[in-house]
Amino acid sequence: MKIKNLKYLPLFAAAVMGLSSCEEFLNRPSEDNYNVAVFYKTDEQCFQGVNYLYNSPWYDFQRGFIKMGEVMSGNIYWGSSPYLDMTVNGTDTDNINMSYSLWAVIGHANTVYTNLEQYAGADVTPEVKDACKGECLTFKALAYFFLVRTYGEVPIIHDNSKELENGTYNTKYKVQRQDVYEYIIMTLEKALELLPKQAKQAGRIDYYCAEGLLAKVYLTKAGVTGTLSQADLDKAAEYAKDVIDNSGRELMPVYSDIFRMQNNISDESLIAWRWSSARDPWTQQNTLQSDLGLTGFSEFGDTWGGWNGPSVDLQDAFGVSAIDDPSLRSDIDTRRKATMMLVGDVYDYFWTDKGGFDYLRFVYDYEDYGKGGPGGSWQCATGSNCVKHLYGDTYDHVQALGTSPANMAYGLATHILRLADVYLIYAEAKMGTAGVTSDASALAAFNAVRSRAIPTATPKTSITFDDVWKERRLELACEGDRWYDFVRLSYYDPDRAIAELKGQRRSIFNGYNEVAKLYYETGTWNVDPNTTYYDTTAEAPNVTRETFTIPFPTEDLVFNPNLKEPAIHEDVRALYAY
Repeated sequence: MKIKNLKYLPLFAAAVMGLSSCEEFLNRPSEDNYNVAVFYKTDEQCFQGVNYLYNSPWYDFQRGFIKMGEVMSGNIYWGSSPYLDMTVNGTDTDNINMSYSLWAVIGHANTVYTNLEQYAGADVTPEVKDACKGECLTFKALAYFFLVRTYGEVPIIHDNSKELENGTYNTKYKVQRQDVYEYIIMTLEKALELLPKQAKQAGRIDYYCAEGLLAKVYLTKAGVTGTLSQADLDKAAEYAKDVIDNSGRELMPVYSDIFRMQNNISDESLIAWRWSSARDPWTQQNTLQSDLGLTGFSEFGDTWGGWNGPSVDLQDAFGVSAIDDPSLRSDIDTRRKATMMLVGDVYDYFWTDKGGFDYLRFVYDYEDYGKGGPGGSWQCATGSNCVKHLYGDTYDHVQALGTSPANMAYGLATHILRLADVYLIYAEAKMGTAGVTSDASALAAFNAVRSRAIPTATPKTSITFDDVWKERRLELACEGDRWYDFVRLSYYDPDRAIAELKGQRRSIFNGYNEVAKLYYETGTWNVDPNTTYYDTTAEAPNVTRETFTIPFPTEDLVFNPNLKEPAIHEDVRALYAY
């Protein structure tokens, strides 16, 4: 936790106000017109003061959260990454950047909250001031939620200015995990007091967005003491049901539509990072297509993620395999194609100016269709590549948002909390500690998610924890969430979490390029098990109970040796107040 940087946050908060955005509600004042003492004097200025919290401070966490959430969980294969074999240490660049980014979010949220308290003028309507403060608190709670699930016991920075005034920013102790969760809950409870039931501008956080997050926090906290708490599960169910029944939001009918730029703002998206396609200043933009897209997927030469892709184990979960004959593939779950590319897939929503994106042709017709692309050789040895977080080419971006992308800069939203997640939270929470339920409302929520993905599915009349566990994996695959499901499972059933991770198929298919290339050239699918097979020589990850937290960045331990000490108990409701 680089608390030494907190002293610079007010200045940085002012600087990032100059960011521009393609989303109207993300407009900010120009930097040369911004002065905190004379700002926050109108409703619009208050909204603008909060807007950058929807993207810039999250940027470095965005660059690593797929590795944390999906590679560690076994959903994505990523070569020699320490997140694949679970050997992440305190000097890992992604670990460092993710940590600093999350602490930056908290620092910025605290700063803007304080600015609203101190400087909001008489012409600001109380409702707008409250709404903006509620957005700050929701983002702060979200950052702590990521921190406690990533690092375990962490310090609490309630008020930057007091820490700086008291000189305690490099002497903070870690706080016990249960207390951190209580602090997150307290923060979200305050946010609910402040936020409107319906946001004044589409895409902003409102009451039901924060309430959905609170439901997820309670579901996670339920097992933190080592056994499931029925009271916490009841709270999770209560808050989730209120969102389902009273928010007015509905699931999008077509699953793949959730992830298209024209639907950046939708009923499905409760909390999202809402990016701009501008690059000046850096950090306001989405760059995940660069990290996950095949070489040559965009016109800017800014995609290098083709060597990584959905794992063999995730293919197993969807009931498909990259080495099976694509002409015989039975895709009953529409989420599969919207999540992972396989040979034979064509996407009508990518490269729309070219009649769609043909995955196989892109790899091997490199002189014409691919224009160099992967150069005529298969990249990811699992036989699959990511679909989510891709926007396509420049034409697709302009058609959807009316703006051009730039090198490593595009405006596709990253959904962090979706309505379908809340449905599944409710279904799981209603099981209580029994791990099974036939409750009609729980079944309705579960079946709504499942039937959207599998229209031919017979509705379940009873569901178990295993049903929801798998459904969560398929529904949220490659969205940065899966590892955190394992973390919460490890709180109360670490043996199951460890066994499942060790039993995953995290390796590759040997000889895949030859099979795919022959299929492109001749239409013949020929898998010789002597040359094309799943590589079983890779060692299973060394998962232990300590694996479910990663180390603090080494530099943090240098600046604050107290982080090496045992965590302390804090009565957060007595010590902190909003």
